[in-house]
Amino acid sequence: MTRAILTDIEGTTSSISFVKDVLFPYARAHLASFVAEHGDEPDVAHWLAATAQEADLDPSDRDAIVATLRRWIDEDRKATPLKALQGMIWLAGYRDGAYQAHVYPEVAGRLRAWKAQGLPLYVYSSGSVPAQKLFFRYSEAGDLSALFDGHFDTEIGGKREADSYARISAAIGVAPADILFLSDIVEELDAARSAGLQTTWLCRAPLQCPAGSAHRCVTDFDAIRV
Repeated sequence: MTRAILTDIEGTTSSISFVKDVLFPYARAHLASFVAEHGDEPDVAHWLAATAQEADLDPSDRDAIVATLRRWIDEDRKATPLKALQGMIWLAGYRDGAYQAHVYPEVAGRLRAWKAQGLPLYVYSSGSVPAQKLFFRYSEAGDLSALFDGHFDTEIGGKREADSYARISAAIGVAPADILFLSDIVEELDAARSAGLQTTWLCRAPLQCPAGSAHRCVTDFDAIRV
């Protein structure tokens, strides 16, 4: 039985290209000005200090911290401080109408149908929780944020670590065997299955589901059975 659905974002509900070709460049271009304007605010200062600690930098050297954050963006590094700061920068872009978050055509309808069936919906992404909420609030399909019962990011653990999924199961109060995890990354699915979750692999076109996969594989949300 499926009693809750946990979904990834990039490559699963939404195009990877939107994040890489729109959001990442926007954050990179506005990073220095954002830090200059907001760097002394408590939330921003916290994540700048965390960046300095992780990169072994002088916490007072804002130029070095900004350069490191830009390099992490270029490397697509899954660093929690970077994800948190990106989310803050993206808020301005969403509010200004610089972009709307991409979602695949069938996703909004399927999420609404699951919600109507009484299934609680959760998100687990490497992007920060605030960034996830912005993503679904400002989507091309309208404000989808109310559909979700909770969000998780890498502060709960890495997405390729089984313990992360066990922690999520405990946090939402649903047994691992009753949670369906959706992702386009097989290593994440392997970790989730190791923790006892149900799994479904999203292989969106032009990718094709491989033969003999250990995970149920589908091409879109309409093919998912719960």
